[in-house]
Amino acid sequence: MSPPDIEKQEYGGSGLRERKKQETLQRLIETGVKLFLANGYETTTVDAIAAAAGISRRTFFYYFKSKDDILLSMQSSGFKIVCDAVAKSASDLAPLDAVQAAFVEACAPYLPDEMMILDRVMLSSESLRARKQMAYMQQEQELLASLYRRWPDPAKRSSLRLVAMASMGAMRLAMEAWREDGGKRPLTALIVETFTALRTEI
Repeated sequence: MSPPDIEKQEYGGSGLRERKKQETLQRLIETGVKLFLANGYETTTVDAIAAAAGISRRTFFYYFKSKDDILLSMQSSGFKIVCDAVAKSASDLAPLDAVQAAFVEACAPYLPDEMMILDRVMLSSESLRARKQMAYMQQEQELLASLYRRWPDPAKRSSLRLVAMASMGAMRLAMEAWREDGGKRPLTALIVETFTALRTEI
């Protein structure tokens, strides 16, 4: 077997292992969320999540330090959809419009009742609230990086930074309005309204 074939085989094996790790990670997130929704967050144990996902307790802790991390990983996965959508947005779309569309796309698949329950869980834990607050700062930087990739012109950097900061604020306001309304109105509609108000003010 020639060296190129060996390299290809090793890369393929590594790729397969990585894919399996990602599949296990996703299965753990989905299983944890289902159990949180069905049985409640406090009563759902790490052992229950591991058993339902078909893995050992030890394997669970390879992926997550605690069940809190499942919710934070879900949030992170959702935000990755936003960043990917921004990075792939149409060239004739204004940056703020691209971010709005990305947030709407990321939120559209979620069922309102389930989303409300998970939001309440996130707010019910002091440690989760603190970590969620820290996540906002990280997400702003991730969003900014996606904006830079889509609009690499150095002259636009300051304005793109403003877009990232304002967009995260607008999204948080939309979430607050949705929460106060008890989830009666679609979050996607509130996102559009909040971004529209942002454009009016600036």
